[in-house]
Parts: sequence; C-alpha cells; structure tokens
Amino acid sequence: MDIAQNSISAGASLIEIEVAEDIGEDVLKIRVTDNGCGMTPEQVQHVIDPFYTTRTTRSVGLGVPLFKMEAEMTGGSFEISSEKGKGTSLCALFKPSSVDMIPLGDIGGTVQLLITCNPKLDFLFTRSYRGAGEDRRKFTLDTRELRQVLGEDVPLDAPDVVLWIRDYLAEQTEELLNTNHD
Repeated sequence: MDIAQNSISAGASLIEIEVAEDIGEDVLKIRVTDNGCGMTPEQVQHVIDPFYTTRTTRSVGLGVPLFKMEAEMTGGSFEISSEKGKGTSLCALFKPSSVDMIPLGDIGGTVQLLITCNPKLDFLFTRSYRGAGEDRRKFTLDTRELRQVLGEDVPLDAPDVVLWIRDYLAEQTEELLNTNHD
C-alpha cells in the first residue's frame, strides 16, 4: 500500500502491480511500476534511507526502506530504477520459506482499496502462481479495460463496481491458488 501510495503522490496515472509466486523456486516477487514524475539519480540513492523523504509533512519515509528490509530479511533482494519525468519501478524478491517472511496478507483487498480510493487513476494488477512442478497460472485486472466496458458514466468507485472488483479479485485469487487443478 505504501509503495503504491508513493506512485500516487508522484502523479502517476498508471500504476502496475505484479505479485508472482513460484513455490518451486521459493520466490515471491512484488513489483510496482508507475509513470509518475520519477526521481533523479540522487533521489534514488537516498530513497532507501528511512530518514529521507520528499514529503514536507513529515521528516521520514518508511515505505521503501521497510519494503527493502523485509525482502532482504528473507534472503531476497530489492531493486529500484527511476527516470525523472518517466516513472519508477521497484521490485522486491522474497524467499517465502524464510522464518522472517511476513505474510502477504489480503493483496486483493489492497488493490480494491487502491482502485476505490483513486477512481480516476488506472491500475494494472497481475497475480501469478506456480506450484512445484506446475505450469504458471495468472490473472489480470486492468482498470482501463473496465472503463471501456463500463463507459464514461460509471465511475470505478460506484458501489456495484466496487463489489464486482472485490468479488472478481477474491474469486480469481482462490482459483489461482487452488492446488487441485486437473
């Protein structure tokens, strides 16, 4: 949530969130990419410092440093790339078998909340899963496609749309993680 909020604060109109689990490889990848204002190389160097922030309302920024720390605590890694005027991409690789792995939580609920609270922005959410010895399965929710289907008169924060997004994400996640595929 904090990482996506940074993208929103950076003026992004499109935020891509990818969550990819690979049980056989013992990897959980979380990538957040945006088309916001981006950062200078100096800002990129400082962004992992919890005492550095571009905000004027508080003197620390914990989202990115915690994201990095959580990945590295599991034996994973963290990368960030950004270009001023073009956007930013953060990618954290976690080792789910690590005792230090923090549960992923309700990522579908988080994505639903992001869409609902920011109905004028576009989100591309991709969730994939590969069990040991299985083929990769995935699903995508693209708010640009939703807008085409709904038309201009139906906002993404309309109650019926919010419920549909919630149900779609829950159903797709359940199907994706169901290990009883034939």
